[in-house]
Amino acid sequence: MRRTVLCLAALLLLAGCTVTDEPPQSAKDPAPVPAPEFRLVAYDSCEELLKSVRAAAKQAVQPWGFYQGGRFLAADSAMRAAGGPQALYDKAAPAYSGTNTHEAGVDEPDIVKTDGRRIVTVLGETLRVIDAASRQATGSLHLGPGSHQLLLQGDRALVLTASWGLPATRGLVDSARMRPGMSATRVRQVDLTGVPKVTGSYEIGAELTDARMVGGVARVVVTSHPLIDFPWRDKLTDSERIAANRKLIDQAPLEKWLPAYTSEGVAGRLDCGDVSRPDRFSGTATVTVLSFDLAAGRSLGDGAPVGVLADANTVYGSGPHLYLAHDERWRGDQALGRTELYMFDVTGPRPVFAASGSVPGWLLNQYSLSEHDGVLRAATTTGQPWGGQPSSESTVYTLRRDGGQLRQLGKLGGLGKGERIYAVRFLGPTGYVVTFRQTDPLYAVDLRDPAHPRLTGELKIPGFSSYLHPLDGGRLLGVGQDATEQGRTTGLQVSLFDVGGADPRRLDQQKIPHGWSEAEQDPHAFLYWPDTRMLVVPYMAYDGGQRAGALVYRVGDDRLEKIGEVSRAELSYPRRSLVVGDTLWVVGDTVAVATPLAAPGPALARVLL
Repeated sequence: MRRTVLCLAALLLLAGCTVTDEPPQSAKDPAPVPAPEFRLVAYDSCEELLKSVRAAAKQAVQPWGFYQGGRFLAADSAMRAAGGPQALYDKAAPAYSGTNTHEAGVDEPDIVKTDGRRIVTVLGETLRVIDAASRQATGSLHLGPGSHQLLLQGDRALVLTASWGLPATRGLVDSARMRPGMSATRVRQVDLTGVPKVTGSYEIGAELTDARMVGGVARVVVTSHPLIDFPWRDKLTDSERIAANRKLIDQAPLEKWLPAYTSEGVAGRLDCGDVSRPDRFSGTATVTVLSFDLAAGRSLGDGAPVGVLADANTVYGSGPHLYLAHDERWRGDQALGRTELYMFDVTGPRPVFAASGSVPGWLLNQYSLSEHDGVLRAATTTGQPWGGQPSSESTVYTLRRDGGQLRQLGKLGGLGKGERIYAVRFLGPTGYVVTFRQTDPLYAVDLRDPAHPRLTGELKIPGFSSYLHPLDGGRLLGVGQDATEQGRTTGLQVSLFDVGGADPRRLDQQKIPHGWSEAEQDPHAFLYWPDTRMLVVPYMAYDGGQRAGALVYRVGDDRLEKIGEVSRAELSYPRRSLVVGDTLWVVGDTVAVATPLAAPGPALARVLL
């Protein structure tokens, strides 16, 4: 029977090519980058798909294998060095804080979750459940090795585990062994009623990229690379190595590119009929989006996989859409590259690959992307921000879907010349961008007319913010590093900004010399509870000794007031904070501490984890 594979075609760059960026354009002259129309390309068979992926991979392969993310993906082991937390309400639970997320209503996996009745943690190799009312541990489940995160829906948890070589995945790909550096992902559904127990299991031979959940439906994004052995050939020239590698690619069957999985112990594989591709691609990676409906209460099934012959290192969910982004910041000598963007419609039970596009430069993280009124905003950095003569600058782009294409509407360039982006936050029709090299310019960008973004103000101060959090009254909270006038960082700083006027201004600042916070790199560690204007920031400091704890501030109209601290004497290094009713919980690696919300500090209860 004929199998037709529909592949969305986009004019994207072959891996390894060099891009010459245009000079920065003003808001009055956005000069949109022309792009070709999209078309659907049909393959008559999987053999045709194999032929095209081999041809692309042969163009991309290097003397030592495939190059991805600053490293070679040679299979031979000799080649490897041995919006925000809001008050949530449930009829059976008191008010509680959810995970600090990018978009309201779009949940993100984390190591701690609560529904107001229970607190669920996945730290170390164990899932643990704490009853919030009695402040007692009520159950645990051994998860085994790996890096664990979870999503929570009703009485079910979805545990996502990233592991190097899961036993259940070994041998699924033509007896190929799980070699060093080969990652796999395990998804487990856990019933939390009574003693926690696994009620569904799914494993796939692909690396966990990220996940998002809307309305109880989780979209799990994984990335796989071809299982091709490129031996160490130190006696050959580079051209001879490439020729030998291309022969191996010609011998590799399609299964080498399509990840294998098991669902409830039954083996399967991503079908070529479920794969799309851009018109030009490297053939070195496949991104697969899996869907699991926790609200339905059924088994996990086969995950309804949808694949794209592309790579992805950033995931952003706006609610109706899921965006995957991949940048090539480490390609070539210029470290410029472009960021490829893939848009999925996730309003139905199965994701639909809707559109593709690209912008020059590279993203910081998911906060560099934002969708508002049908317009995607992207903030990127191009050029080299390091060395004696940095060539970098940053730009905010606006794009709108036009058929199968994300077409550029406008851009605002020339931000932070010689610097790179350290933080981005888009709030409705406004964007805020922090760049840094020696001082911290905080730029305010007016995006009400997406075809003509314009700079409305900037603030230059020492140091930088790594995370920006919106408050009411035209204010922002920033968490980052203080620095000298020469750009040398001196410790953790928490800042309160007024961004309601023409130019942003800092209202107050709290410093922790020689300090650092996990919230600088992972916003899930940040907690702001608007009901009481309480801010909680975990920290660690080295100043002749090691200090750690969770700092608690009251956020006033124009000042930050420290009102308490949960110190290391009460817990190990704090990882997360959350509110349930009148209790503030601070969760460390080995213990969870409950303290009064009205007077944080003394422990009401300690639960070992």
